[in-house]
Amino acid sequence: MKQIKAVNQLLHKHPKLTHSEDVKVVSHTQRELEDWHLNTVMIKGCDAPFKFKRKHAYQNLKGARVNITYYPDAEKVANFDVEVMRVVRLKRA
Repeated sequence: MKQIKAVNQLLHKHPKLTHSEDVKVVSHTQRELEDWHLNTVMIKGCDAPFKFKRKHAYQNLKGARVNITYYPDAEKVANFDVEVMRVVRLKRA
């Protein structure tokens, strides 16, 4: 119940955020980038990668079901704009 309240507060405060529950992770990769670990997650039924940074390595999420809060963004790759989703909050379902 506490988690639902926290998510609702985030969504109310930031209207561009989207929250998805119980989605399946198809692939999860992480690599070191300076002092951070850059994580990229692909969700079943979505073509855009979901990206987030953590100070420490994250457990492997491949095949797991997660609740995820994110917002759309774009990155330049080889002079092309690529749609990505920036993860604000990610929890196992």
